[in-house]
Order: sequence, then C-alpha cells, then structure tokens
Amino acid sequence: MLRVTCDSCGKEMRQGEDHYVVKIEVFAAHNPAELTEADLDEDHLEAVGELLRQREDTDASDELEPTTRQLRYDLCPGCRARYLRDPLSKEAAQKFHFSEN
Repeated sequence: MLRVTCDSCGKEMRQGEDHYVVKIEVFAAHNPAELTEADLDEDHLEAVGELLRQREDTDASDELEPTTRQLRYDLCPGCRARYLRDPLSKEAAQKFHFSEN
C-alpha cells in the first residue's frame, strides 16, 4: 500500500483520498544577446580552449551547480487551496511584525 503524506502540513492521506501533486522546474532564463560583427570575428575555438584549461587547473571537487532543478510536492486539499492562493508565500512573509526595540 502506498502512503502519501502532505509535504506542507504532514497530514497522512488515506488510500483513495484526493491529494494533489505540485511540480516545479527552476532553470536559468536565457537572455539572448545581440549578435555583433565583433562576435562573428572572434576566435571561439581559442575561447573554448582557454575555458577548458581553466577548468583543468581548478579543483575537481568544486563541481558546478546544476542549472535546472525539478521539485515535486504532494499536497492535501487544504494545502493545495493555500498554495494556489499564494504560490510564492508572499502573504506569509508580510505577516511578520517586528517590535521597535
């Protein structure tokens, strides 16, 4: 039997009970630069070779962070409704009131 727990509130959902899946993909936005005559004249093979030489000189343990990340969350009906009302949790961030000590 598959057990599903709400990733937001922790409620365990019974088999046959409705639950929802939120899938999020985070990736770097591509902002294409304007192509110029200087770009066409540049020796790209030399630039790639220089990048490879720099990579060889760096520590291999300094791995690059992946540019894309996929996330998956299971939500109960109540948490789904809250998520759809405020997917970026902006309301929750505005509820903090700090004293003026």
